[in-house]
Amino acid sequence: MILNMKSNRFYFILLSILIILSDQFTKNIINIHHKSLVNKDLMFFSIDYVKNYGAAFNILSGSRIFLSSISIIIALFLLYFILYIKNISNSDLLSYTFILAGTIGNGLDRILKGYVIDFINLNFIEFPVFNIADISINIGLIFIIYGLIKYNR
Repeated sequence: MILNMKSNRFYFILLSILIILSDQFTKNIINIHHKSLVNKDLMFFSIDYVKNYGAAFNILSGSRIFLSSISIIIALFLLYFILYIKNISNSDLLSYTFILAGTIGNGLDRILKGYVIDFINLNFIEFPVFNIADISINIGLIFIIYGLIKYNR
């Protein structure tokens, strides 16, 4: 039996919660064991330990209150879209779900610690260190771009 995900938004919220938990779990492991895990080479990436006091690429560094407020506002809007907007595609719901998870994951770090823990460092390209929440936000953006292309919006 195929589940119509639109009729039960609970599954989208559950997916967000699972992503948030995995993000917070991995950041906690890295935070506790970073001395023994840093520079571990895991094929395509290595483990690093970076305290990011800003947003993506460390922009707005030191703007904890502003960035925390933005995270809360975006999370509230996304929750509203996921739970209450009637005419919304599954692709849009999925994209908002991933962006919500990433926003909350990094937002929790900013609010509780004052910084975001980044730890994934790609070995094959020069790129800033990132985390599970960042991956989630990017997956959400990919779904948005896919929806724009597919439905010519």
